Amino acid sequence: MDILGILKNTSGARRDLCMIDDEAIRRMLMLLADEAEKQTPHIISENEGDLSLMPKSDPRYDRLLLTSERIKKIASDLRDVASLPSPAGKVLSEYRNPNGLTITRVTVPFGVIGVIYEARPNVTFDVFSLCIRSRNVTILKGGSDAIRSNVAITGIIRKVLKQSGINENVVTLLPPGREETLQLMKSREYVDLLIPRGSRELINYVRDNALVPVIETGAGICHTYFDESGDLIKGKEIIKNAKTRRISVCNALDCLVIHESRL
Repeated sequence: MDILGILKNTSGARRDLCMIDDEAIRRMLMLLADEAEKQTPHIISENEGDLSLMPKSDPRYDRLLLTSERIKKIASDLRDVASLPSPAGKVLSEYRNPNGLTITRVTVPFGVIGVIYEARPNVTFDVFSLCIRSRNVTILKGGSDAIRSNVAITGIIRKVLKQSGINENVVTLLPPGREETLQLMKSREYVDLLIPRGSRELINYVRDNALVPVIETGAGICHTYFDESGDLIKGKEIIKNAKTRRISVCNALDCLVIHESRL
């Protein structure tokens, strides 16, 4: 597969994205939320194909699992992102030099963001929505464990983009191979930023081998501190939620620290 050709086509889509009206992006995300719910049987069917290759005892199984309830939550998150104000084009500061030149500091997109992640197909929706809301083109590099789920989800996204009159190449899913990962990490000509999302091993690998600039995400260990002045009822609810809402995710509570006076 011509990975460099794919990256070039994706990179070329950023100009088209800059020309899209902000309201069109909002409408597209709302339409995508509706389509995700409508396509729930298809998404779950493809997800079951991925799940069939992973033992239920594997801690990644729950991260890989998509259910009707989880897809409803994904759709709700898409609508939430649609309702957010665009972070692009905001004037942060402005001043006039003595020579009469006005200098303005304005927020702009990174351009093309590549995200490398593991067996988390919900991330495909998350990353795309956040990137396009901030007018960034998205290159998705999911793990082989979730390939069928990711192909199905990306197909739905591209379908909605086409229906909305937006260049489908603003989102691209790369094959899950290691060689494709290496090419993505070294393609400074076509990719402006890389974000690895997953285990510490994955984050270290991307940081140590990429030529493209990298933003590291957290990989635990996640702490919660309960202070001597903390509200006992509220603290109990926070701690319970942080640990039990979804115990398999990387930001679930790992370590509770309590002030000695509250033991």
